Amino acid sequence: MTLSPLPDMLLEPFVHNALTEDLGRAGDITTDALIPLSQKWKGALVARQTGVVAGIDLARLAFHLLDPSIRFSVNKPDGSVVRPKDIIATISGSARAVITGERVALNFLSHLSGIATATHNLVQGVKPHKARVCCTRKTTPGLRMLEKYAVRAGGGSNHRFGLDDAILIKDNHIAAVGSVTKAVQRARDHAGHLVSIELEVDNLPQLAEALELPINVVLLDNMPTSTLVKAVKMVGGRFKTEASGRVNIDTVKAIAATGVDYISSGSITHSAQILDIGLDEA
Repeated sequence: MTLSPLPDMLLEPFVHNALTEDLGRAGDITTDALIPLSQKWKGALVARQTGVVAGIDLARLAFHLLDPSIRFSVNKPDGSVVRPKDIIATISGSARAVITGERVALNFLSHLSGIATATHNLVQGVKPHKARVCCTRKTTPGLRMLEKYAVRAGGGSNHRFGLDDAILIKDNHIAAVGSVTKAVQRARDHAGHLVSIELEVDNLPQLAEALELPINVVLLDNMPTSTLVKAVKMVGGRFKTEASGRVNIDTVKAIAATGVDYISSGSITHSAQILDIGLDEA
């Protein structure tokens, strides 16, 4: 599936805020002192590790918001696999704008590419099984839209974006209500006809109670793979199955082999290492 880029109108506020944070009250006093206003410079965003690119438009905007005349040419668009020394993009124009925008551009690009890379590694890890890797709400506050985009760039799928776009009944909801059945009934009475309901269960007795309830997805939380196999068989295609808990590159293939439809991972957003990318003179 082709990755659809996010429009600039959604990205600009993030970059604007980051530049404002960096420029403070007086601008880049180091660069302004050292670099003449007329000086030009050409550089390249270069990968220093193998990974997957995400966030290239944020990097572009970090330079263009400082100087719209800067030329930014993309060699490796979002979703591309890069290796050390691959040129991701080239930048030419005002030396002041390029040097001033460098850190904001690299912060976004390195962070989101790290998420895309972590996602890509899990996606590769589930092959040849059908399970799709998806993210969670365990994102950096304020950056959820960007981080979920990076998950898509890495070949993953998005879970809900917030508390308002799907109903997910978790263990504490069930504890507060008193039973799985009562919780699902209340959710169904409240939900609109287009709102999906997902139910989290921790064990097979809870799953047995859920089998005849009007849900769309069951979240099989922190179950050993032997239990996941039994759970998938119990569901028998009545609704989609999602596995979560202890998902990493060492466990994901065994989880996928149980036959679940989705595998959700918080680590691909909250614990992804940045992808090392540098801005070098070209």
